[in-house]
Amino acid sequence: MQAGDVLETRTFTVTRADLVAYAAASGDQNPIHQDEEVARSVGLPGVIAHGMYTLALVGRAVAEWTGGAEVVDLGAKFTSPVVVPAEGGADVVVAGSVKSVADGLVTLALEVTCEGQKVLGMPKAVVRA
Repeated sequence: MQAGDVLETRTFTVTRADLVAYAAASGDQNPIHQDEEVARSVGLPGVIAHGMYTLALVGRAVAEWTGGAEVVDLGAKFTSPVVVPAEGGADVVVAGSVKSVADGLVTLALEVTCEGQKVLGMPKAVVRA
């Protein structure tokens, strides 16, 4: 990887079944991630994906791009929810480029969107080359 390289965009479809599985694995059983009525009652547009699940999809894209290189830093701000419909799913799109390569570390600049809207602010990953 070299600075300026553009990485192949990855798209992950998130379904309600994914949210149920993630809730079981993570222990985060907040009903806003599974119950339409509860989500709407607190002002959300519908059931939303867990923020950490969305970030995990970024980690998956990074692993695919780098062949499973050691991730030394992965982070973002949760800026907009990923609304997951009851039927079908929501597509989370992860785009990236190589921002820099120095001292054995590769820094990736990322953009994470759903339906054209950024869902993570300032997403970044650093991997050991």
